[in-house]
Amino acid sequence: MVSLVETIAKSLVSSPDEVIVRELPARGDSIVIELKVAEKDMGKVIGKQGRIAKAIRCVVKAASSKDNTRVDVEIV
Repeated sequence: MVSLVETIAKSLVSSPDEVIVRELPARGDSIVIELKVAEKDMGKVIGKQGRIAKAIRCVVKAASSKDNTRVDVEIV
């Protein structure tokens, strides 16, 4: 899942070398993926009214449903 989020984020931002994606320890039954981007690219990842962020979370949720795991994406 980390590589999926990283691929999506790098394709959206102006500074793909500043994209950092890491998997945090599980909280209960869910895996947490943390996404960090440059300050100037934050708007590109979040989108108007959070639409891009919702789309990223939706794609990751669909991909993780194959493994019967729950994945939360946090944008920092």
